[in-house]
Amino acid sequence: MRVVLLAGGLGTRLQEETVARPKPMVEIGGKPILWHIMKHFSHHNCDEFYVALGYMGDFIKSYFLDRYNLNGNLTIDFARNVIHREQHETEDWKASFIETGAMTNTGGRLLRMKHFLDRGTFMVTYGDGVSDVDIGELLAFHKSHGKIATVTAVRPPARFGGLIINNGMVENFTEKPVAGEGWINGGFLVFEPGIFDYLSGDADSLEAKALEKVAADGQLAAFQHGGFWQCMDTLRDKNYLENLWQSGEAPWRTWGQEAVVPRLQVRPKAA
Repeated sequence: MRVVLLAGGLGTRLQEETVARPKPMVEIGGKPILWHIMKHFSHHNCDEFYVALGYMGDFIKSYFLDRYNLNGNLTIDFARNVIHREQHETEDWKASFIETGAMTNTGGRLLRMKHFLDRGTFMVTYGDGVSDVDIGELLAFHKSHGKIATVTAVRPPARFGGLIINNGMVENFTEKPVAGEGWINGGFLVFEPGIFDYLSGDADSLEAKALEKVAADGQLAAFQHGGFWQCMDTLRDKNYLENLWQSGEAPWRTWGQEAVVPRLQVRPKAA
């Protein structure tokens, strides 16, 4: 399964971090959030990645080149021009890093990668959000309805607690609810090549240009995920994810568990 990671945005709402690095390279637990996302997909046997680069794309390429070349022990025999590695960690991934333009919109980035993706079903997600969504169930759901696209619908955590008021007096405080009221696009999208019929150029927004039209044509299904999902839009979000990781309770850390085999049963939830 081919997976597109949209990693070219400016990350303007996280400027505390993104003045020095692109947003997907902001670290959680000492590793870029992009790495966390790739580990999650890889755990579900999706390990062919196409990373759509834009803002500071060379930073992303350098990280993965250095991670491959420099981790573990390294011996250089200068006389023989030989490099020997020991305890060298690697991943079972194939990753292509594609320059898609500094200011290209999300739909335009996807369109620029069409020649990699027009052979069948593929997935797309954003380079700044983690989740424990079951990729096998998502793919089975997508295949079951035969539409052009499936969006993973999530209910983001509410930011604030509430007050219980009676006759003008505060009776109690409520904790932050687990999820907010409405469903939103949480990424983890599944597409058929027909999605490219809804895109025309670099300025196209995947969300506003393509998905709205796909929905209007009755070709967009929703896989409703009630588990964990969190984007990293602000420093508050980054610190929240870091605290989860350091506590050992990061819900998106599915790797290291028993290998996942995509299941064929389908949840009957479509919108």
